[in-house]
Amino acid sequence: MKPLMLAGVALIVIGLAALVIQYVPITERRTIVDAGPIQVQQEQQRNIPIPTIAGVVAVIAGIGLAVASQRRV
Repeated sequence: MKPLMLAGVALIVIGLAALVIQYVPITERRTIVDAGPIQVQQEQQRNIPIPTIAGVVAVIAGIGLAVASQRRV
């Protein structure tokens, strides 16, 4: 498989995954109190949204790379 075709397929897969998965959950651990040997920590879960346009652009770019790799024979 040509490298350009491989990059195109990878972009298509990543773009489709971005369209299916709406957000990425991230857990942060923060230190609230640090008094010598005593530490109080808090875990906070945040959801980072993935814009729909990013998935669409990745799919279109992947299709473009796949088509371009076929024409460069």
